Amino acid sequence: MSTRLETPPRGEIRTGSAANKISIAIVVLLGLIALVVGLSTGTGKSAGGPILLASSAPTRVTVPSINASSSLIPLGLQADGELAVPPLSTPMQASWYDKSPTPGALGPAVVLGHINGDGKPGIFIDLERVKAGDQVLVDRADGQTAVFTVSHVDTVPKANFPSNDVYGDTPDAELRLITCGGVLDKADHNYLSNVIVYANLTEVRKT
Repeated sequence: MSTRLETPPRGEIRTGSAANKISIAIVVLLGLIALVVGLSTGTGKSAGGPILLASSAPTRVTVPSINASSSLIPLGLQADGELAVPPLSTPMQASWYDKSPTPGALGPAVVLGHINGDGKPGIFIDLERVKAGDQVLVDRADGQTAVFTVSHVDTVPKANFPSNDVYGDTPDAELRLITCGGVLDKADHNYLSNVIVYANLTEVRKT
């Protein structure tokens, strides 16, 4: 899984006079200054392009449509290569996969939460009820809130987990919310599917 910001290929601009060259140089310089100012404020939107934020650790996730809200703790991978998740003893705690982009930056940020744990409801117990058009808010350490709008929700067998759709590169800032779902294998105490919410960054607010 990787994210990258591609730079456009260099092109040659032919001009007919020194004055034209100076004018072009000034325009380029002003464009660079505007870009630096946009990055320094943490927000940027190219003409007709996506909203993108600089990297900043997420601190809280809120899904108003299902009354779910939790602080976020950064977690990585377990020794077996599986995603680490909060302990079942704290089922209302959500986590951010710290090898994914921070929410609002280019690429798919990944947030995980339990459906239940230790006989208690989990933070994402109602995640399957989320619908296209719902909002997901992620507070960030830089004092900004990234607002994502849900595009679709899938329930997929764990055996056919769509890794590329979840972790693959995207042309904009996106978010994935993941929990367990589907049929419960009572013998193995394990749900056979995952519920995955896909969302895109559509707004930035002050926290």
